[in-house]
Amino acid sequence: MTRYPIIQSPMLDDIEHRLRPCPTYCHGFLGEDDRKLVQILTEDQGTVHALGLTHIGIAERLRSLTEAARGGWGDPELVDDKFFVEVHEIRGKLPCPWPHPGLYQKGFARLENIKTGEKLVWTELSIHLIGEHGFYEGKGSPYRLDPKDLKRILEL
Repeated sequence: MTRYPIIQSPMLDDIEHRLRPCPTYCHGFLGEDDRKLVQILTEDQGTVHALGLTHIGIAERLRSLTEAARGGWGDPELVDDKFFVEVHEIRGKLPCPWPHPGLYQKGFARLENIKTGEKLVWTELSIHLIGEHGFYEGKGSPYRLDPKDLKRILEL
């Protein structure tokens, strides 16, 4: 945690409002997490930095795993001799909750690390939120991707 006070801007207040459960995102992106958005972003940034990773690097790894498994049409594909990855496409697109244009395919990817049995699930929007906004979703969100879990399970 930083030794300076963390202050959330009015713009982040608006984004945080959109991240809470609503008709567009029924489960919301913050789950049961009652921290301010700026705290979530700051703490995850600190974790990613301490792990020696970058948001862009994590997003690129998730994107490459998704692309490698896309040919399986929902069946698990063996990727890098380490992971079973399956991609499930769902009709429709979701907008990014941040104020910029962008629509992301609905659906999800599911990965299992063969060695440990640990699993991850992410979406195309998850990849965008991590790579562009450093946002891994709030604790308790169904698509929260904790940076420590990502490092361990993806062997980054």
